[in-house]
Amino acid sequence: MKATFDLVSKLCSKEVTQSYSTSFSIATRLLAPSIRQDIYNIYGFVRFADEIVDTFHDYDKEFLFNRFEEDLYLALEQKISLNPILNCFQETVHKYDIPKELYVAFLKSMRTDLHKTTYLSQKEFQDYIYGSADVVGLMCLKVFVKGNQEKYDELKESAMRLGSAFQKVNFLRDLKADYENLDRSYFPNANLEQLDELTKNEIIQEIEEDFSQALHGITKLPVEAKLGVYTAYIYFYKLLNKLKRTPSLKIKEQRIRVSNYQKAGLLAKSYISCRFNLF
Repeated sequence: MKATFDLVSKLCSKEVTQSYSTSFSIATRLLAPSIRQDIYNIYGFVRFADEIVDTFHDYDKEFLFNRFEEDLYLALEQKISLNPILNCFQETVHKYDIPKELYVAFLKSMRTDLHKTTYLSQKEFQDYIYGSADVVGLMCLKVFVKGNQEKYDELKESAMRLGSAFQKVNFLRDLKADYENLDRSYFPNANLEQLDELTKNEIIQEIEEDFSQALHGITKLPVEAKLGVYTAYIYFYKLLNKLKRTPSLKIKEQRIRVSNYQKAGLLAKSYISCRFNLF
């Protein structure tokens, strides 16, 4: 009855996605059924790793992370795991031949969060972004192109820039929680105690460039993936615009959100843009 266990595992990955991220869950549901579950599987893996380092404050995080990493490699070797999230992820890794260096880089950045709280140079920041976000975009791209290496190579840079944009928007939106609850400061050369408009606008300009480069790749995605990815794109771009209009000091005082009403409007806009190729 391995098939039953695999089905239960997949339901767990789907439930993790829907429970932790409304926006990502909506975007994933807009992907073709042929690839949707594999994106749930990737999200479940990265979410659980992130939860260990971000929220399990009453537990030995390093021990839990080490165990999670060990279980991952066992799952990949044995092609099964009693951890349903890892059971799903290993299946997707093998199905699309996801390179080991991608999830190794991801785990490296997550492990960094166990000890490192401040990023003083652009290189440190970019290295962290690569591991925590760019490689997630690349893992998803492997699924989107269904193993087509030529298409993967063509869209690789755009996928990385989209991952970077999403992560930087999250960092800017979550300044208060990261700084006050986790004592983390990701943006180099930024005084988060007194975030000024100049620094905020420099950060936003950098993110806008990431989005611009990412859009070129989205237009070339297979039809199975285009609507879901573009919906996530316009959601995060809307969030960035709200941050852009919010005074810098208020960003550190409150978490900026996109309302459900606005999300519905963005969904309609995304559908029309993809349906009539109006990017």
